[in-house]
Amino acid sequence: MAEKICVAVRVRPSISEESPSGTFWKIEDNRISLHKLHCTPISGLSYAFDHVFDESCSNSKVYELLTKDVIHAAVDGFNGTAFAYGQTSSGKTFTMNGSLNDPGIIHRAVNDVFQKIQMISDREFLIRVSYMEIYNEEINDLFAVENQKLPIHESLERGIFVVGLREEIVNNAEQVIKLLESGEVTFPTVNRHFGETNMNARSSRSHTIFRMVIESKGIDTGSGDYSSSDAIRVSVLNLVDLAGSERIAKTGAGGVRLKEGKYINKSLMVLGNVINKLSNGAKQRAHIPYRDSKLTRILQTALGENAKTSIICTVAPEEVHVEETKGTLQFASRAKRITNCAQVNEILTDAALLKRQQLEIEDLRRKLQYELEREKLEMELEEERRSHKEREQCIRDQQLKIENLSSLVSDGDRSSSQRSNYSELPDFSPVPDSFSNVADEDTWFKMNKGYIADLDSLQTTPARKVQSFPPQDITPSKHEEEVQINSRLMGEISELKQELDLSNNSLESSKQRYGNLEREFQKLKDERDSLLQTVSESSKNITFLTDQKENILKDLNCEVQRRKDLEAEIKQFSVAFASRQRSLASIHGEFKSKIEKLRAENLVGY
Repeated sequence: MAEKICVAVRVRPSISEESPSGTFWKIEDNRISLHKLHCTPISGLSYAFDHVFDESCSNSKVYELLTKDVIHAAVDGFNGTAFAYGQTSSGKTFTMNGSLNDPGIIHRAVNDVFQKIQMISDREFLIRVSYMEIYNEEINDLFAVENQKLPIHESLERGIFVVGLREEIVNNAEQVIKLLESGEVTFPTVNRHFGETNMNARSSRSHTIFRMVIESKGIDTGSGDYSSSDAIRVSVLNLVDLAGSERIAKTGAGGVRLKEGKYINKSLMVLGNVINKLSNGAKQRAHIPYRDSKLTRILQTALGENAKTSIICTVAPEEVHVEETKGTLQFASRAKRITNCAQVNEILTDAALLKRQQLEIEDLRRKLQYELEREKLEMELEEERRSHKEREQCIRDQQLKIENLSSLVSDGDRSSSQRSNYSELPDFSPVPDSFSNVADEDTWFKMNKGYIADLDSLQTTPARKVQSFPPQDITPSKHEEEVQINSRLMGEISELKQELDLSNNSLESSKQRYGNLEREFQKLKDERDSLLQTVSESSKNITFLTDQKENILKDLNCEVQRRKDLEAEIKQFSVAFASRQRSLASIHGEFKSKIEKLRAENLVGY
């Protein structure tokens, strides 16, 4: 996983009693900025980091906030690096080595490593330590003073390493501390190079790298998981105390100190160039000059590759060192933009590799089964979709049929009602209920102007039935037939409504099942995508491990052949040595006999 380098700035206590007359550095939370005397910030000279520690901060706080996570990650199998950078006399060595009352990062890291190991019960550990210095671009072994001017090599198995560097296997923190002390000073000489300058009475004249190689292996519990036993984790923890950059005008260095300062500044300049290249991002990176310096070559993995890295930049608060402090802060700002991709380092034995491949084969089988189930589910889903569409079409057809039948029934009801009304008309005009509105005789006499009708001579008109339709259209048989048709249509409508209700219920259940299938399909699709990604990563890992195994086998064959050649040479040398020994024995015998002969002759002469 890609992550940024963790960068912090530490301001050492001022060693000058003079108050600033022009500018001073101000710390606010995790930001440090240059201010004028009246607290006015200077534009463009404000820097933000992961942590900014003021003069009162202890080594304990620096370790807890900056370095502890890197140390714990190293125990878990990640490469880790922590180093201090800054000008001379800014507090780098104190930060890394500390004092009796306030131990530095190196001592605290050693104690923390063994404390964490004691808390892990399911793994067994092997710790190897080495201690080197880079003095005038030459690598010296601080554990074995006779190992000087050591070369740097690189191999597929070990990566970048120093040939001939002595490694000590350690079991506890006290043993490591004693080795560190012996590496610094071997009475009556001092292994590490220190010197006095105008700025520091005990100035480091070399870069030192204390390295811990942490190997761990899971305790075999009898499970089938390859990671429980045969996979070996190997991590490298580098704790670096850099020599400080210096200006000759301020240090007053000359002679040997001047030569040392030139080499120190050159290696730090190369480190700055590497940091600058790495901070540009992967797309804009050109060639990165790791090989221009022994320091950057050894720290290549830590600076831009597979490691968790933390940098503590130390600065001096005095006004006279403003330019050097600005340079250190600019270095820290560039380092803050670097991204590393740290991962657990595992070395697999043949048994572990076989177990891993078996597990991956089983995983692929499960993925294949998931794929088959997904295809089956897709087919069922497609069939359900077609059935769903057919049901919807059937329901629409039934609804249309019901609407048509309903319209026919309503039209028949209206026609029957009208015909019933006409058939029930009376045969004669109705007789009035009362005669209150009928004219009396006097009124009729006045209206007829005195004419009196002879009622005996009047004749009545025969009655007529008023009908709208011919009498032959209204027959009882046809009316009953229409009623039966209406009843049958109503029954069909009722049946269709029941079928419609059943279809609606079936449609709802189909919708629910369809929704469930859709969700299950989406879930399986997500699982398939995740599994495909896992398969791709596993394939890459298998390819990488296969290549790694082939290279290891090639190197092993080379080593076996080399061993055979050495054995043959040893046999030849043994034969030659035996022959020479016999020759010497013969000469010795002859010489001895001659001496005895001479002694005998001398005795005879006396």
